[in-house]
Amino acid sequence: MDDSIAIHIKGLIKSYGHVQALRGVDLEVKQGEIFGFLGPNGAGKTTTIRCMLDLIRPQGGTLRVLGYDPQVDHVAIRVRSGYIPGELQLDENMTGQGALTYFDSLRGGIVDWGYVNGLAERLKVDLKRPIRNLSHGNKQKIGVIQGLMHRPELLLLDEPTLGLDPLMQQEVLRLLREARADGATVFFSSHIINEVESLAERVAIIRQGIVAEIVEVVALQERALRRVQIRFSIPVDYQPILQLPEVKLLGKDDQTGLLLQVIGEMDQLIKTLANYPVADLETQRPSLEEIFLAYYKNDQEEI
Repeated sequence: MDDSIAIHIKGLIKSYGHVQALRGVDLEVKQGEIFGFLGPNGAGKTTTIRCMLDLIRPQGGTLRVLGYDPQVDHVAIRVRSGYIPGELQLDENMTGQGALTYFDSLRGGIVDWGYVNGLAERLKVDLKRPIRNLSHGNKQKIGVIQGLMHRPELLLLDEPTLGLDPLMQQEVLRLLREARADGATVFFSSHIINEVESLAERVAIIRQGIVAEIVEVVALQERALRRVQIRFSIPVDYQPILQLPEVKLLGKDDQTGLLLQVIGEMDQLIKTLANYPVADLETQRPSLEEIFLAYYKNDQEEI
């Protein structure tokens, strides 16, 4: 395999009984890349990551991580990887320090504790407190630290900012950019579009266990999907607005209010609204789930 490829997946298939979670996943991630793995809940994101680490085994397909076959060399992959699971489980009777010491012992005691303490300080988490006394967000911070603390070559992250407040989310994203700057490859799943747009270079969009598309983030941003609430000061004829190609009517209130979905640039809508007595205008970015439904509305219901 090409040394420039950190992750190579071809035709990956995984079923849980009669439920087919992965139906032939194909993707490649380059060395040193920040790669987003996006999809609604149940799309197959977590299953794919677990297959990479040989935590579960697929029924078919080819999978190589850092040049290794996970089913043959899973230890070599785990030594060189940092993993933040989507459903983090920690020993509630340990302190954060104790849990991290345990994880370090599994790796042979290689961790720089000055670096670990620096991570704890940046994330504002007290490592001396028992884990049972920590909030969900602070437990997640312990998970982030254990994934980063040995400065791995590859980061496999399943919803890494889940449960964190916005300021801490931004701090975690800064840490991931720093890891990439130090040469790490970052592969992370998420359903938060703003997070992905600010971090990833390319993304794979997965639905129903199949990668529907791999796209550059710039191209994803060009598809900007927005919800626009407009209130007019007097009743108006808004039919010219609804005839704009990028506009879809979601709701209306007599002739003084519209709720629109706008795909792509807002420029033409704004120019058209200049001819109307607009009393109020609000825009909102929908969730990634809604964007998927807009672009893949002909797909069947998720598993």
